Parts: sequence; structure tokens; C-alpha cells
Amino acid sequence: MSTLTVSVKWQKKVFPAVEIDTTQSPYVFKCQLYDLTGVPPERQKIMVKGGLLKDDADWPKVGVKEGQRLMMMGTADEIIKAPEKGPLFAEDMPEEAQVVNMGHSAGLFNLGNTCYMNSTVQCLHSVPELKSALTNYPPSGAGNNVDQSSHQLTVATRDLFIELDKNAKPVAPMQFWMVLRKKYPQFGQLNNGAFMQQDAEECWTQLLYTLSQSLKSSSSSEEPDTVKALFGIEFVSRVHCTESGEESTERESVYSLKCHISQEVNHLHEGLKRGLKSELEKASPALGRSAIYVKDSRINDLPRYLTVQFVRFFWKRESNQKAKILRKVDYPLELDVLDLCSDDLRKRLETPRQILRDEEGRKLGLKVDQKSSGSDTDVKMTDNEESANGNGGTSKDSSLEGKEVHLTGIYDLVAVLTHKGRSADSGHYVAWAKQENGKWIQFDDDNPIPQREEDITRLSGGGDWHMAYICMYKARLVAM
Repeated sequence: MSTLTVSVKWQKKVFPAVEIDTTQSPYVFKCQLYDLTGVPPERQKIMVKGGLLKDDADWPKVGVKEGQRLMMMGTADEIIKAPEKGPLFAEDMPEEAQVVNMGHSAGLFNLGNTCYMNSTVQCLHSVPELKSALTNYPPSGAGNNVDQSSHQLTVATRDLFIELDKNAKPVAPMQFWMVLRKKYPQFGQLNNGAFMQQDAEECWTQLLYTLSQSLKSSSSSEEPDTVKALFGIEFVSRVHCTESGEESTERESVYSLKCHISQEVNHLHEGLKRGLKSELEKASPALGRSAIYVKDSRINDLPRYLTVQFVRFFWKRESNQKAKILRKVDYPLELDVLDLCSDDLRKRLETPRQILRDEEGRKLGLKVDQKSSGSDTDVKMTDNEESANGNGGTSKDSSLEGKEVHLTGIYDLVAVLTHKGRSADSGHYVAWAKQENGKWIQFDDDNPIPQREEDITRLSGGGDWHMAYICMYKARLVAM
């Protein structure tokens, strides 16, 4: 039996039905009690047979039985009260109040090698449009097109985002983790009774895929395919066989660009360009046998948020295990992807880019030729839209008085997910996210730490320090 239901008495309160998952450590159980009582795990003293419950104890040896009442002692975190008189300066605030004042959310407790999940959640939580779409997700689900496990994971994501927004203290993502493992059993793999480290990129991709199915089917959502609009990248590819001269065009949609790392790649842009050209072997109808085809791809539609994955992990055949590329690859705070785009998309980006240049010129006090922008109307740059649309690089926003919002192909860095360590199957994942107030925060599980923007681009690899594994960029838009 992997679960037990017990009651827990704390002070004058009794919590009658608390579930223990005996495949997890007692620390996870303490995180559940933290959610119920507000007593941090390190302050909890839980009486069991033989003494106090230890974080790393083995449940079968502890001997807790179904229906048993446990006694817990410990004081909850104090509730921060507003001062009755006089101003309160930020540096004089209690630590938790400073966290709220800075405008960033709470950390997430590590439930046992769940840093890959915590860092993924923190990066995606920094996307306000995704939070808005989840808030509008109906409690009963989006209809018959979404399976129950996808619906449950979508609800759990929504609820976790809400918890992060309303809390200053760390949050235990217990429900989210349980539903994630139910939907994707690979994240529940055990090794010697402990949960294994998993790949953050795989968690990121699976979570976005699930949300895309749920939010797309939601009748209450203004955007028919929210996740695709926010993160979807459309490629158009020319597939050519040099032997036979055969040629075809393919289209595909993905959620991230790949930065392939080799000895020649020193910068993100070089890796992205290399990733657009590849070779594949497939059957040639003209030759009647397999042949080598060259696939040359270009971006044909851009999203509101551009995700880049550094391909640092690969399978090493000689040792039959996953290995990590430690090579340093620099990446910018501002990314221009114009040279990665198709001719058609470049034409669509011409006018918005000119408008952007004109607006930046105005900010610098330069005189701008009104005709160069291609419009006689007043043009605004926008950076807080709540909607996006990949088709043609435009979107609608009611706050812009009917004007169309256009992508420019220029993006600003807003989140980095890093991996620290030399092993692909261990190490530690951390999220670095830019808040809406412009501040950068390092989310190291339950410990959020303010960072300087100039330090964010130093996570480029080359040693044992944190190195970028996923970068997320936000589109710089103009409205006409």
C-alpha cells in the first residue's frame, strides 16, 4: 500500500484526513503540513514511535498505520502587519514584506529532485498572458476534446500560479507534482526508492503541449490557440536531394528553436543558424532507394515569446549514457532573428521594424521623417499586450483603440533556465526570471534571490557554474 490516511493534531486544531505517500520522503509530508498549518518543515516536530519523524526516514520502519493520529509541534510563520503610524522604508521591512514589495513571487519547495519542475514553472509563471489564459480556464474543463489528465494538469498549473502570486513564503507544489506524474509517468521514476532527476526541457515541452490542448479547446478563451500564439514557431523548409534533383516544401510548428553546439559555435546566433540546416536519409521515389536529402529551414511565423534550447545533452554511445557539453556559448539580452526568417516573413516585418527604429530615434531626440514609418498616424511601441497572434505577426489589443500590434523580429531576454553540474542525469536546475517591474530574480527552489541584469548573460557555460539550458525572449512590438 503506497498511501496512508492519518489525522494530525497541531495546537488546538485537528486535520482529519492527511494523505501520506509512502513512496516519498517524510520531508514531502512535512511540506503538505506546511500548506495546512503555515509551520515551515524545519520547525516541525512530529511525534512517532521511537521519537521524532526525520526528513529522510523510511516510512515502513517508522511504522505509521492507517487512521493513526500524529501529534505535531511548531510555530507558524508570523503574519506581517501593516504599521499603524509613519512610513515604512523597504530596507526596514521584514524579509517577506521585502519580497512582496519587490514584486516577485514565492519560491517552490524541492520535493525530492524536483528542481527541473520548479525552474520550469517559475519561467512560465513569468508570462502574464499565460497566467491570464489560465485564469479564464473554466473549472469544469474545456469540453469533451480534452482528456481528464490534461484537464487536471491544467487546473493544477492554474492553481499553482495563483498560489505563487498571493504568497510571499515558499509554496509546496504537491498537487501539481502528483498530477504531472500521473499524466507523464516518466517524471515519477525511482532509483533506490528516491525520485530521479529529470530533464527540465522535457518537462517544459510536455507541460506546454498539455496546456495547448486544454486552452485551445476552451470556449471562454478569446484566443483560439493561446499557447501556439504565445510560443509557437512555424517553419517552412526546402527539402532537396542533390542526387535526383527532387525538391519539396515542408511546414511544421514547434515550441522552441535549437541552438546546436559544436567547436565552431561561440554565440547563440551561430548555433541557431546551424540548426536551420540538416541532412536526412529517406527513400527517393526517383532513385528507387534511400538517398541523402538536405533540409534548409526558415522561420515563417514568430510567437510572442521565443524559446531557445541549448542542445547541451547528447547520448554517448561508447559509454552508453547521457553526456553534457560544457562549452561556453554567449547569448544576448536583445535577440534579432531577421536573418533566420523566410523572405515572406521578412517583408511582413519591414514596416514594423522601421516604426521601431523611428520610435527609438524619437526617444533619443532625433528628427524622424513621418513618411519613413509608412503611416501618417501616431505610432506607439507596446510591451504589455495581453494577446498575441503568430499569423502575419499581428495581434489585437482592446487597450490600443483598434490598432494592430505587430511583431518586429526583435526580442528581449526575460527568463533563463540553467543547469549546474557536469552530469546530465544529476546536477541542479535554477530559473532566472525578469519581473514585470524590470527586476531579475534567481529562483533556486524555495530561495528567491535578486540579481543584476548584467550578471544574467554570464550564465553562458564553460565550467561548473550555472549554464543556460533554455532562454526565453519576449517580442518587442509596435502598434499602428
